[in-house]
Amino acid sequence: MTEDPRPAGSPTLEDVARAAGVSRATVSRVVNGVRNVDPVIQESVRQAVAATGYTPNRAARSLVTRRTDAIALVVSGAGDDPAPEDEAAVPHPAGPTGGDGLARRTDEPDGGAGSSFTAEVFADPFFGRVLAGVVNYLRPRGMYPVLMFAETSRARDQVVSYLRQGSVDGALVVSTHADDPLPALITDAGLPAVLYARPSRPTRISYVDLAHQDGARLAAEHLLARGCRRIATITGPLDVPAGQDRLTGFRDTMARAGQPYVPLAEGRFTQESGEAAMVGLLAEYPDLDGVFAANDLMAVGACHVLREHGRRVPEDVAVIGFDDSSAAAACRPPLTTVRQPVEEMAAEMARLLLDRLAGPDSAVTSVVFEPTLVIRGSA
Repeated sequence: MTEDPRPAGSPTLEDVARAAGVSRATVSRVVNGVRNVDPVIQESVRQAVAATGYTPNRAARSLVTRRTDAIALVVSGAGDDPAPEDEAAVPHPAGPTGGDGLARRTDEPDGGAGSSFTAEVFADPFFGRVLAGVVNYLRPRGMYPVLMFAETSRARDQVVSYLRQGSVDGALVVSTHADDPLPALITDAGLPAVLYARPSRPTRISYVDLAHQDGARLAAEHLLARGCRRIATITGPLDVPAGQDRLTGFRDTMARAGQPYVPLAEGRFTQESGEAAMVGLLAEYPDLDGVFAANDLMAVGACHVLREHGRRVPEDVAVIGFDDSSAAAACRPPLTTVRQPVEEMAAEMARLLLDRLAGPDSAVTSVVFEPTLVIRGSA
């Protein structure tokens, strides 16, 4: 029998059982996540747990359930291996846990491929919203994410090895590149995982995504309704499904409105790339009166360039972004943008994974969220 290391006087399973009016075995089944317990009894036990302040012994519970109560949250790319001197920058599962309940690596050195990749990730508000959605879903369920980065083949191998060892119960994968092989590596290994965004190649993996074409349609319709007629777009990377879909949806709507040609410049979902794209578009099409940027950071960059060139937003040029991130509210004027409910999508990704862990034979599935237009001052 495993000894319970909790201090004397701490609430026990017996205390919870008495408060709930059920047996100790029933409490144990509820605490350990066994599914064949009447929902009414489950709720009664949960209330008793809250009332008594009972905290499960994680070590003893793991011996029974063979679960770690930890989930890998993997931000993955498709880069090459770094040079030997950069080897220390290859990401590893994190050590200490921060106050947000997210385990992360804290000793990564400056410089090198890994630090560059992680710096880009933490600079993008999108990833912060994913983290918030995952943490907020897992924390009330007594689980926590382990943040990992996998932008090289060596790091991807480490992630797969980490999962194979049972160090975590499964993986939530956010891929930043269309050619990322990690989702296929994970599924080929038979490991439970859920992907944020539709995979670019056929892969038997559950995912959550947004109806990107519909979001771009909302942006096009709004610009047209404002009376804009010389409209351009700053696309996302066109080797990424989201970038392709947003361009397709925008072009299709414009074509249906009798505008078969839409000037475009490709960006990389960064503010700097939005600035460079806007400079190029203005040089070639100085009479533009509307711009749709495929994410908020690029739209912010476009607004900066327009102001530098003496163009008023939205009086001279209306600008619409995509995502409804913190950058949209901070922009001046605040951005009109297509909202992607990132936090809700991340939480759904976590829910799908927990369902898969509870029913390993369940079929892969997809959940596609609908975008909405948030109207602010830029258009």
